[in-house]
Amino acid sequence: MTFLSLVTALLLEQLRPLRSGNPLHIAFARYVNRLAQNFNAGQYRDGVISWMLAVLPVALVTLVIDLALRYANSVLALLWNIAILYLALGFRQFSHFYSDVMLALRAADLARARVILGQWSGASMQELSVNEAARVAIEMGLIRSHRHVFGVMAWFVAVGPVGAIGYRLAALLSDRWGDGQDAATTSFGHFAKRAFEIIDWLPVRLTAISFAVAGNFMGAVECWREHAQSWHSRSEGIILAAAAGALDVRLGGVLHIDGGIEYRPQLCDGDEADVDYMEAAIGLIWRALVLWLFLILLATIASWF
Repeated sequence: MTFLSLVTALLLEQLRPLRSGNPLHIAFARYVNRLAQNFNAGQYRDGVISWMLAVLPVALVTLVIDLALRYANSVLALLWNIAILYLALGFRQFSHFYSDVMLALRAADLARARVILGQWSGASMQELSVNEAARVAIEMGLIRSHRHVFGVMAWFVAVGPVGAIGYRLAALLSDRWGDGQDAATTSFGHFAKRAFEIIDWLPVRLTAISFAVAGNFMGAVECWREHAQSWHSRSEGIILAAAAGALDVRLGGVLHIDGGIEYRPQLCDGDEADVDYMEAAIGLIWRALVLWLFLILLATIASWF
């Protein structure tokens, strides 16, 4: 049931992608915004309470329905799995940005590529060079492939629909509450950020390993070991370093952004990123996805015997 649910949900998401502006996403975003407004008094415990109020009710309802349908009818349970995965997975929520940037760079339209990257990231990208634009797009695509695909799959395989939806909610709250700049927001969002780091500890490493297997294994392992810890986020550093080594491309490094220069650690000593490496990164993600599905299928077949 796990393999069939994943394949069906992935195909459905490719055919009829659920955009981030869908009614369910908007409703949950409004709910967490209201929680933050009502409970954020700048204290750590406020963030803990708000996180639990945001995640636990949804997780509990998902779990109760899943258990009831498993007891009542296996077909209904399968449909429930597919529905939850369809909501939690989000391959197409970021892939259209990535494809549009790649097409713009192929057409030598750097201005359009900068605009798309700005819309995608929510930051000004008007001073990026061609190689910097390609590098940023690759980095964002790799991180979002993990957040929207591999992380969800890992928790679905582990504990079912409640794992998939719980992971996505935790990731969303980490992004919304865990990246604040002022002291009050930082205290409030610390639990959301830390909770997601714990939840994401194993999926991050599984994703990195799958990138290594799907690409240059030795290069990925070497880059992971030598460069991942230098990135501002250890989890993101592991994914980006492993992928950079697997692709033999240089990620991280200096960016011309917001009227100045942003100095970031360099990940690996490969070639400069360009539009060809953007295509290579897509291939790496798809090979890793096929690897995951193949292993899940093998585990499913083994369980029959």
